Amino acid sequence: MLMTGADIVVETLIAQGTKIVFGYPGGQVIDLYDALYKAQDRLTHILSSHEQHACHAADGYARATGQTGVVIATSGPGATNLVTGIATAYLDSVPLVAITGNVSNALIGRDSFQECDITGITLPITKHNFFVKNIEDLQDTIEKAFEIAKSGRPGPVLIDIPKDVQNGKWEFNGSKMVQPARDRLVSAAKIDKAIEMIKEAKKPFIYIGGGANAANATNEIIAMADLIDAPIGSTLMGLSTVPSTHPRFLGMQGMHGHFASSRGMADSDLIIAVGARFSDRATGNVAKFAKKTKIIHLDVDSAEMNKNVQVDLTVCGDVKEALTRINAHLEPVQKEAWMNHIADLRAKEEALFEKANPKNLLTPFALVTEVSKFADPSTPIVTDVGQHQMWAAQYFPFQEPRTFITSGGLGTMGFGLGAAVGAAFATGKRTILFTGDGSFGMNLNELATVFAHQIPVVIVVMNNKVLGMVRQWQNLFYNQHFSNTNLDERQTDFVKIAEAFGVPGYHIRSLEEMPAVMAQAMAVSGPVLIEAAIDRDEFVLPMLPPGGSMDQIITTKGEA
Repeated sequence: MLMTGADIVVETLIAQGTKIVFGYPGGQVIDLYDALYKAQDRLTHILSSHEQHACHAADGYARATGQTGVVIATSGPGATNLVTGIATAYLDSVPLVAITGNVSNALIGRDSFQECDITGITLPITKHNFFVKNIEDLQDTIEKAFEIAKSGRPGPVLIDIPKDVQNGKWEFNGSKMVQPARDRLVSAAKIDKAIEMIKEAKKPFIYIGGGANAANATNEIIAMADLIDAPIGSTLMGLSTVPSTHPRFLGMQGMHGHFASSRGMADSDLIIAVGARFSDRATGNVAKFAKKTKIIHLDVDSAEMNKNVQVDLTVCGDVKEALTRINAHLEPVQKEAWMNHIADLRAKEEALFEKANPKNLLTPFALVTEVSKFADPSTPIVTDVGQHQMWAAQYFPFQEPRTFITSGGLGTMGFGLGAAVGAAFATGKRTILFTGDGSFGMNLNELATVFAHQIPVVIVVMNNKVLGMVRQWQNLFYNQHFSNTNLDERQTDFVKIAEAFGVPGYHIRSLEEMPAVMAQAMAVSGPVLIEAAIDRDEFVLPMLPPGGSMDQIITTKGEA
């Protein structure tokens, strides 16, 4: 059947299982939006308030489901507005297809109105990108983009389509859903060596990252931990892979990780790393990291092997399959001395970080705990970036995989509300967003989107009237030189802003009023905003000093 390029794009997206796309129209994608109009009964388009947030929405959709998110933008500023969103997805290995329009082929290279070399700009932050010069290549290119985005270590792919390719015509005979390339299987020799090292270990520690979540390896990780009597620690991106309440789970490890998790990893004699990249936030001073500890690194991406930390055994390939094969050759053992040591670390953590609140202050712990009472195990929890992100990571009791959605690699302030929109559409569930006054100021225009579609997003703004994480560093390491981090002069009332967009809002100013206000806010069926006033001098603790090692963990303000 003869079709326009724009219609071919839409039909191919539908064939790939795409149900929702996020985006913003413009001059060089009018043909594509006309095709979307004609197919609106089969493919839903969600209009954002800004292309960056549309990209974050596609990202959130992908993180919540494991499916490939899709975002559409026009040429020039529309395309460049996607860059931060694409980079966010790239750094966190999220499958995403970004489709941009461009000026017609005849105008390329002539500095035409809104012409932009978006493929050149995004080359370092995509797994691959395409400029579709000829309409005959269009369908194959889209199918290849989905295959690349989903294969191996997932990531974003960009397709730039000139206007004449969109409105040209070509024969379309249907498209079939492409499957990701199968991850390579790990060699028997590597599996045997891993088994040998695990059996020799007296103090094993399982360390999981975002790759473990992407591999759907929850059951295999827990099974291994039970077999070898090992605790489990996590990176920020690995959270929700294993239930926070699981007796073997020690929580997040690293710069702002739980004390028992960070110390337990440092005290182990074997680290079994699954889908983690050993980033600087996790390791601290690499020169001092795990110098007396052996490391097995399981990951799908060979580029991560020995990149940040030199390991003793690399196991590259299908992580889930490798864990299954290793577990099949392990006999259950008990390591009483090691488990007693872990129990002592847990007890020390409890003593260091007493959750009691004798002054009845509205603390981050109290707020996150109260919010968690209104969430079920499958509720998507989204954050922006900053102190609130770390408090959510530390305190929220995640129970199911893919329920924690945050920007870990790029650390993108302004990620949250767009991602929450995507997660809510992906799951059909009420979604909770934890954000701060600094981050929310970067994305609050998406209140228009949540109102227009009555998306059930609960926005919890922790308002301390400062850029909290930067201010914490200034407090601890820069002689309290609070340069441009105090926001008192803004005097922003986020509840009034929400109401101006049509979204109901509630203030929480004290611990006493929190339960009643939370109950009232959570009774709202559509979007709602809760602004909670917290103290600007609340710190995220523990904290590993920049460039520090695990024996330098700051547990109280007085240690800095």
